[in-house]
Amino acid sequence: MHTGDRTKGAIDDGGVLPGYKGTIVRDGYKGYEHLTDALHAWCGAHGLRDLAGLHRFDPAGQVWARAMADLLIDANAASTAARAGGQARLDEAQLAAIRARYRGAVAKGITDNQRKRTQIGKDGLRLARRFRACEEMILRFTTDLAVGFTSNQAERDVRPVKVQQRTSGGCWRTLAGLADFAIVQSYLSTTGKWGIDALDALTRLFTDGPWLPPATAPPDHGEHGSHPPPLTRYRPPAGQHPRAGTAHRLPEPTALPACPHSGMNSYNTAPTILRWSQPRRAMT
Repeated sequence: MHTGDRTKGAIDDGGVLPGYKGTIVRDGYKGYEHLTDALHAWCGAHGLRDLAGLHRFDPAGQVWARAMADLLIDANAASTAARAGGQARLDEAQLAAIRARYRGAVAKGITDNQRKRTQIGKDGLRLARRFRACEEMILRFTTDLAVGFTSNQAERDVRPVKVQQRTSGGCWRTLAGLADFAIVQSYLSTTGKWGIDALDALTRLFTDGPWLPPATAPPDHGEHGSHPPPLTRYRPPAGQHPRAGTAHRLPEPTALPACPHSGMNSYNTAPTILRWSQPRRAMT
């Protein structure tokens, strides 16, 4: 559990990211640049927000921002389609077309803004240069389809902690209370990604013990494709309150569903967390 700020030292003290050798999908904050063991990808949602904010203030003068946003959305759609088709990356023709549009938008952004002295012109030039310098990181989701377009899933998992902090008056009363909340929230977040209802997960926790993922790699779902069959929610006997009498044991599932939408497997601009009975659209 990390309780510090976003400085380099605090990130290292968290003990999670130092030495990590996977891919970190993040925003443009420079505090992550010292993590050289990992590959870095720029969150597409953050990039789209920066481009939208710039274009909104000067639509006629920041045409490049609209062109770049359109390119990122089209590239994400192409990557999603390729991933669904079982490809590991886009083909060379698609990548070449994406890079050409990307570099064309960057060139126009620099050309249109480099002689402007207004604040919006300076902001436009700064953002265009950032896109030029970070092309590989921004387009990593096209060259490695295992990398998500956004970091939305990670931010959604952190949000309940901040909501609870706000409702508690702006701070946690004790570090022990925060640690307890983090453990429970982590458990429910993980079971939710595997399609298990929160009440079912808690019932099992206090009857049969905590649920644990049966495997690190999602198995093939056969006739169900990428979506596992719906879970049957536990119901107590008719006329009996679930908390009354002795504890009820959850029925043992014949096969636990895999989690195609957890962690880095959420690829859309607005990824979703699926409860198999009722999909829900997540906020971007």
